[in-house]
Amino acid sequence: MEIVLYILILIVAFYLMAKIVDDYFISSLDSISRRTNMSSDAAGATLMAMGSSAPELFIAIFSLIKAFIDPGQEHETIGIGTIVGSALFNVLVIVGASGIAKRSFLIWQDIARDLLFYSLSIGLLIWTFYDFNITLVESLALIAFYGIYVIIVLNWDKICTRKPVFSEPEYTQSEKNDNSEYSGWRIIQKPLDKAIDAIFPKKDSYIGVFVVSIILIGVLSWALVESAVVLSHILSVPKAIIGLTVLAIGTSVPDLMSSVIVAKQGRGGMAVSNSIGSNIFDILIGLGLPWAITIIFTGNIDTSTQNLFISSIILFGSVLLITMVLMIQKWKVDFRSGLFFVLLYIGYLGWEIIHIL
Repeated sequence: MEIVLYILILIVAFYLMAKIVDDYFISSLDSISRRTNMSSDAAGATLMAMGSSAPELFIAIFSLIKAFIDPGQEHETIGIGTIVGSALFNVLVIVGASGIAKRSFLIWQDIARDLLFYSLSIGLLIWTFYDFNITLVESLALIAFYGIYVIIVLNWDKICTRKPVFSEPEYTQSEKNDNSEYSGWRIIQKPLDKAIDAIFPKKDSYIGVFVVSIILIGVLSWALVESAVVLSHILSVPKAIIGLTVLAIGTSVPDLMSSVIVAKQGRGGMAVSNSIGSNIFDILIGLGLPWAITIIFTGNIDTSTQNLFISSIILFGSVLLITMVLMIQKWKVDFRSGLFFVLLYIGYLGWEIIHIL
């Protein structure tokens, strides 16, 4: 009975996280991007990526806090595993699902930029994991590199002249949030939706929406970490597997929903930039910031990350693969290439579970 309760907590928390991020947090960030006249690709790679990656960041922070309170139990591998697993989900499933939803012709300069920075980010992660001892210098290097990425993205129009291969339709909030048809559990969903809607201020108060979103995402992330720890004990499953699978997929639901919706609108570049930009944020900030905070207050983080080191190598291989596929496809994502990416992720997931067990 206990396992059913915690699984139910996970399901509800994932749903609420997806609703908050997709309906409120990203809408507040979208208001900011419109007021600053950011291009859709730049918004996808930065603001949209930051918003949809907020759950992974909070889970990483709370998993490290849990490790500090209860040392020796490898709670920190939950946050690390969530981010590494989420990164593979983003680059394979989200890009693949976007292609399946609608054929997208990409601006190759923008995607090449993001893939380059993503590759360098993975390189930094491999460097960090290499001796299984994370230091403050390594953590700050991750954070600083993300600052460089954001500066380049925001100034990309000045750095690189390019023409889009398709016109981008006008964005509307109603299109973005029209996902009720995918809900199969209206009896539970309706009271949850009403409760969340009652908590938030009006959407035109985007600063208030932003603040409330951050608070609720933090609370839900804490619930997810606690539930994951209990489930790993009940099922006698390594915490790294919980992070790589259940939490990684669950926290990537907002990314998946957002990317498929904008892909259907004809903005495939934004969808792909969001998925890759989310990975860059996850690695550089989602890991770098919690590590830096923890090291400053408690000292170095010693963690057994051999399996996650291997996963990082796989991450790098996935970048090379997706780059080759996009080049062969002439920077186009369609149903066939999308399906290939999704099946590849399913194969990886099965291999990873068998490997860790």
